[in-house]
Amino acid sequence: MIHAILFDFNGVIIDDERIHLKAYREVLNGEGIDFSDNDYFACLGMDDVAFVRAAYARADKTVTDEKTREVIDREHLLHRQLISEDLPVSAGLVTFVKAAARCYALGLVSMAERSEIEHVLKLASLDKSFSVFVSAEPGLKHKPAPDSYQRALELLNEARRANRKLPLLASECLVIEDAPPGVLAARAAGMHTLGVTNTVPAEALRAAGAEVVTPNLADWNTDAVHHLFD
Repeated sequence: MIHAILFDFNGVIIDDERIHLKAYREVLNGEGIDFSDNDYFACLGMDDVAFVRAAYARADKTVTDEKTREVIDREHLLHRQLISEDLPVSAGLVTFVKAAARCYALGLVSMAERSEIEHVLKLASLDKSFSVFVSAEPGLKHKPAPDSYQRALELLNEARRANRKLPLLASECLVIEDAPPGVLAARAAGMHTLGVTNTVPAEALRAAGAEVVTPNLADWNTDAVHHLFD
């Protein structure tokens, strides 16, 4: 039985992968680095630091830690500007998350930086819905490694032990992802998977191991989670 739902962030909570693509292309082009759609989608699941380093490596350029941070900060600023007038978070998604929070423990597991996650959640009025956060941090392997989802389970169980509840098993967690690296990470952690086709086609999600694939979460409710995964 499912007791916790762990959401990816970019492409699931906020449908913004192509907005990030646009922002990173503008910033990297300004650094003299060509950046194609394929370059972006080949790096799904990476944190920003790994992403920028990969872009420079493809261009046979070296990049310092200081320049990496500068590029990331410029991309974050441009991304915030692009979503400021039209936040790509659907009303149906907000309804589903808030309903799920009444029945399940909810977590966010993302390679985005915590400040970017919190910014969007506040804009979408979802800042009170999640009890566990795993975001980009030094030493945490990015997806498709299972580390981020394993860490989320550790945090869930720390909270449960503090409340004198039995710990959850990985098989009692449902992960919602939009890209193959995330699905692979969740499967490697032993969790159930629901793929959302905001970013890549259904076939790619199924090939990675998604048990169920949906075009969006707007029509989902807790009964659907129960019937499909319990």
